[in-house]
Amino acid sequence: MDFLQEIWSTISRNKSRSLLTAFGVFWGILMLMVLMGLGNALTNGIYSQVEGFAMNSCFVAAGTTSKPYKGFQRGRTWDIQTGDLEFIRREVASVETIVPVVQMGSVNVSHGDKHDSYTIMGTSPDYTRAMRTDLLYGRFINEIDIQQKRKVAVIGNKIYHTLFPYGGNPVGERILCGTIEFTIVGVRAKKTGQIQIGGDADAMVFAPLTTIQQIINLGDKIHYMMALAKEDVAVSTIESEIKTILKERHQIAPDDDKAIWGFNAEEEMKTMGYLKIGLSALIWLIGLGTLISGAVGVSNIMLVTVRERTKEIGVRRAIGASPWLIARQIMAESTVLTALAGVVGIMVGVGILAVVDQVMSMGDGFLKNPQVSFGAAFACLIIIVVVGILAGLLPALRALKIKPIEALSEE
Repeated sequence: MDFLQEIWSTISRNKSRSLLTAFGVFWGILMLMVLMGLGNALTNGIYSQVEGFAMNSCFVAAGTTSKPYKGFQRGRTWDIQTGDLEFIRREVASVETIVPVVQMGSVNVSHGDKHDSYTIMGTSPDYTRAMRTDLLYGRFINEIDIQQKRKVAVIGNKIYHTLFPYGGNPVGERILCGTIEFTIVGVRAKKTGQIQIGGDADAMVFAPLTTIQQIINLGDKIHYMMALAKEDVAVSTIESEIKTILKERHQIAPDDDKAIWGFNAEEEMKTMGYLKIGLSALIWLIGLGTLISGAVGVSNIMLVTVRERTKEIGVRRAIGASPWLIARQIMAESTVLTALAGVVGIMVGVGILAVVDQVMSMGDGFLKNPQVSFGAAFACLIIIVVVGILAGLLPALRALKIKPIEALSEE
């Protein structure tokens, strides 16, 4: 207890200098906490964009050939066909499921006197396995709808609020898509993530694949396909196999990468992971740089303090104080000063992030939950203690060099 009282007495002896010295450490840890919180908010925002999106999926669509092959000239267009999907299902054992998609863009959709232009997507029941599809009312498309080419539709949340502004269950109601009448069998809930292949799911009418193929006279052609890999299988593996099969079946050069468009969710997640690592490294670099600057300030002030206390140190050495006791005193003062400043910085940082979180929760912004984990805060506390010890190391060594006789002779 006497030891702590002595430390506090030394620190409080010159309050202004102690406060100014501690401010550098306080500001450094505060900056680190705020940057970590905002970095977490940015990361959470990025990952929220892919919420409900199957990470074991890839998307493949026909493009335009860029190389001549087997008598065909470059610039040839081609189409994926239903037969291709059946072949892929048989030949690629790693594929869990395949979802075909066709689309009609900017179609006038109306109910009574309410109307607007929306996209119509023709797909299969397996669409719900590739994209999270929560429903407010009714059901999604089923196999009977596909087989019988029914004119049924699942409408997006935005369409529901436009066509049925007074709410209620619209299942069984009929809407006009262009000149063709569809019966509503379901209403999709507002989507949670922002990534959506093919357009905004909230502003989309979902209908059976075969029905839309017949309406726009596509035959067995599809616009693009979604493929899901089985568990423990890399998505890049099935994407490569699918592209190889399509190239062989449609007489496309094996090295013609522009002939087939692809999107790999697994690769996108890896990119996000690298972004998160890079962002975290940058935040720690900036925060620690600021913290080290504060520690240098503490060390310099402690050197001044040692110089001012030369006579006191000489007296203590003369009456039997060991060099270790003197060094411990100096390092303890430095550690306590930085620890107090750091703890206050952590508390203020957490408070600021809590206020920012409350403000963000009122809106629908990109940043989400700007909080710092307990583990990260504890790591910061450990860093503060280490910084305090290191900041006091040089002044302690300086104190050890003071000779009692020389110190006592100073005025």
